[in-house]
Amino acid sequence: MAGNDLGSLLGGLLGGAGGQNGGAGNILGSLIGALAGGKGGGGAGGSNPLGGLLDVLTGSGLTDQTRSWVGTGENQAVSGAQIAEALPDDTLQKVAADAGVSPQEAADEIARSLPQAVDKLTPDGSLPEGASLEEIIRRQRL
Repeated sequence: MAGNDLGSLLGGLLGGAGGQNGGAGNILGSLIGALAGGKGGGGAGGSNPLGGLLDVLTGSGLTDQTRSWVGTGENQAVSGAQIAEALPDDTLQKVAADAGVSPQEAADEIARSLPQAVDKLTPDGSLPEGASLEEIIRRQRL
């Protein structure tokens, strides 16, 4: 399943070979897959589902945080409550169900791991263009 592949790649990017970061990767993979699938594949952010996720968060008032994750400075923190408020409820429910955790636990894990993941996926301070998210993750791990 593509979501599991993406979760494995994100878990590896976050430094997990299983364990906690592998779980974070699976939750983030499920989140990105749910948002991309829920928007007809292309969705917000065009061909880059990471851009779509950041668009959702920015549209919910988390502009400063998302800019800090993409930029080259220090990453601003975000809370699980802010993530839960920013994401569509059905998306968070699906991510939680996929991970076998409560929606609040899923939101808390997203809040913990998303800043680091976005930071690592945007090392030059901008979203990479023209490549799938899987290609971008593979490049960053090399």
